[in-house]
Amino acid sequence: MGVGCIIGRLVSHRSKAVMTTPERVSAQQLKSMLHDGGEIALLDVREAGQFGESHLLFATPLPYSRLELDIGTLVPRQSVRIVLCDDGELGVAELAAQRLQAIGYTDVALLDGGTKNWAAAGYALFKGVNVPSKLFGELVEHAYHTPRVTARELVRMKESGEDFILLDGRPVNEHHKMTIPGSTCCPNAELPYRIGSMVENPKTRIVVNCAGRTRSILGAQTLINFGIPNPVYALENGTQGWLLSDLQLEHGSARKYPDKIDESTLPAQQASAKKLMERFGIKSVAAKDVEAWLRDSNRSTYLIDVRTPEEFKAGSIPGAAHAPGGQLIQATDQWVGVRNARIVLIDNEAVRAPVVASWLKQLGCDVYVLEGGITSGLQGPQAARPALPTLAAISVVDLKHALDARTSTAFDLAASMNFRKAHIPGSRWSIRSRLIAASRSTKGTIVLVADDADIARLAAVDLLEAGITEVRLLDGGLAAWTRAGHATVATPDVPPNAECIDYLFFVHDRHAGNREAMKQYLAWETGLMAQLDEQDQAAFHVVPSPAQLAELAITGKDVADAVEWARRGGGAAEKRK
Repeated sequence: MGVGCIIGRLVSHRSKAVMTTPERVSAQQLKSMLHDGGEIALLDVREAGQFGESHLLFATPLPYSRLELDIGTLVPRQSVRIVLCDDGELGVAELAAQRLQAIGYTDVALLDGGTKNWAAAGYALFKGVNVPSKLFGELVEHAYHTPRVTARELVRMKESGEDFILLDGRPVNEHHKMTIPGSTCCPNAELPYRIGSMVENPKTRIVVNCAGRTRSILGAQTLINFGIPNPVYALENGTQGWLLSDLQLEHGSARKYPDKIDESTLPAQQASAKKLMERFGIKSVAAKDVEAWLRDSNRSTYLIDVRTPEEFKAGSIPGAAHAPGGQLIQATDQWVGVRNARIVLIDNEAVRAPVVASWLKQLGCDVYVLEGGITSGLQGPQAARPALPTLAAISVVDLKHALDARTSTAFDLAASMNFRKAHIPGSRWSIRSRLIAASRSTKGTIVLVADDADIARLAAVDLLEAGITEVRLLDGGLAAWTRAGHATVATPDVPPNAECIDYLFFVHDRHAGNREAMKQYLAWETGLMAQLDEQDQAAFHVVPSPAQLAELAITGKDVADAVEWARRGGGAAEKRK
């Protein structure tokens, strides 16, 4: 298809939508909207590095470079309230508003002045990623007083021959990359389901670790809430605490949970899961009701399968997203972009979905468990793919000739860290939000190099609308260039750190053995609670444990105040006064 046809298709696509100037809401208005009980999607459309440096607590990251690809999954209902956010100066939110209106979203507003005006209004900005979930982990430890052991205490347990098992609550790929020596991978949502097949002695101590704090805390407390008889502990500060104690990590571990459980343990697990649902007020829902919800134009509904990747791949509910349960709690904003939407969880044994639901409920979500799980007969919606322009391709041979003749400029749209490792000689790194400015200083044809061709097609939308019409896509991307036998180059400092807006250094450096980055990260996690104001803290609903409720009865407190009491630390806080 020629460039003229491409532009015609884009204009035709955009003409179907009624384009209006988005409303601007003040920081005070947005603060009220976030807590009025209605559905709202607060989307920060800057790139990952920019978002991670400073953002609103309840903002969902949706980088402009992936906007049309991910919006349908994160925000499935096109009439939902959307507020877009950037730093107030980049202009990316305005671009994103145009794109969303063009594909049919009807209630799109902008945070006036972005994060700059939010801070000026006296509201907190947060560093890092998955902050609501990270905060939740700290609130859980504070309210439940989750037992923990330090790295050195764990070493002493091992040296003294104590009967214990160390379980890594992260996904298999993270466990394989690095873990505590001797640990076995069992992601958090799998713990109650598989623990009976892994630990026979009710006196065996169970220690749960992760890379830092959140999944250690939630994994240990999951087993405690589930009612297993064993003593359970979180490993304080996970693999980072282990390294900071001058201990060595293990790399390449293939130890993992058993694929098949002992079926004789299932009835007791299901009974415990039912008690958990009763305790946290979680309802199950029939397939016919979910189908009605999915047709409801006034509410958003998410279908999420919380089983393992292998189980999901073998078959699930049509239209369901896959989010391994522990990760859904750890990073809810990766799957759910609308606050106060319905979330329906799916499993096949009525254990894992209730466990995950118990935590999402305390995170403030409206969550349900699908009756019958994957055997319910539910037919979910099929996600629609965005309409993207067809982009003329250029072969490796032709690109090589064009670069040698200096008649083309190649822009690599891969992740900045990947560009540093390997790219086509003479190519430049860029990203969608900066590509127009970068292209204006070039001559000849622009060639886009991308691992994912759809990323290039999105970037091409902006270029074509800006009047830059000579745009091509490298057929097969960098992999095709390499297969053809052409050399690549590495530039460890190019692009410079300041330009790597898609990369958050302080999060990633801790995994590269940077001790200062580890200390910074752990201090960040433990300091999150101090940033919460009363209104935002009330959005979480951490429920006291039965032991705390018993203490409430002794102290004569009103049970209606139980959540607030637990949120402030429960009896332990009072005893410290």
